[in-house]
Amino acid sequence: MPDLNFKLETAQAVQYGASPLLSFNLRVTNTGPEAAIHTVVLRAQIQIDVTRRHYTVEEQARLQDLFGQPDRWAKTLRSLLWTHAIVVVPPFAKETVVDLQVPCTFDFNVAATKYFHGLADGELPLTFLFSGTVFYPDENDNLQVAPISWEKEAKFKLPLKTWKDLIDHYYPNSAWLYLRRDVFDRLYQYKVRHGIPTWEQTIERVLAATEETVQL
Repeated sequence: MPDLNFKLETAQAVQYGASPLLSFNLRVTNTGPEAAIHTVVLRAQIQIDVTRRHYTVEEQARLQDLFGQPDRWAKTLRSLLWTHAIVVVPPFAKETVVDLQVPCTFDFNVAATKYFHGLADGELPLTFLFSGTVFYPDENDNLQVAPISWEKEAKFKLPLKTWKDLIDHYYPNSAWLYLRRDVFDRLYQYKVRHGIPTWEQTIERVLAATEETVQL
């Protein structure tokens, strides 16, 4: 039965996607006795190993929304699920390299986005957990099917700059917020009632009123 191992080599932004994508160069190696692999349907669960890096005082302050006060991080700092990805690996003998494309969101209701945005620089420590199905021929050229072991994984340190450059490319000088419909309706009514032309000016008006109330 095939025994596949995985190694992530590089990562780069997909420049002309319909939505933000990172492409990871993934080396797939078969250490089993089979000489050829027909195809692999490969799934990856990608986790952020938040305990595998150091955080500056500034980063700790920006990540309080996610992990709470830094003096509680010994209890609250846990790995985060980033996303899932899938790729179909074409036929190969012993070894091949494929592009594993990973969708990236800039939705600030998503924990991974809050985490990435809260960092100043450095690297993102990632773990890819693999699963899926391998299709291969036996000695009589009959098609066989085998699962990928759940213990298969690969670690990778993604430069934060790669992610930030990707987001800046697709959303220059912008950010996304997700609102409940009733909250949006209230904000929209406020915008119309005061004749405010843009959403930015609407938010600025609300913030200014709130700051004046706090000062009083």
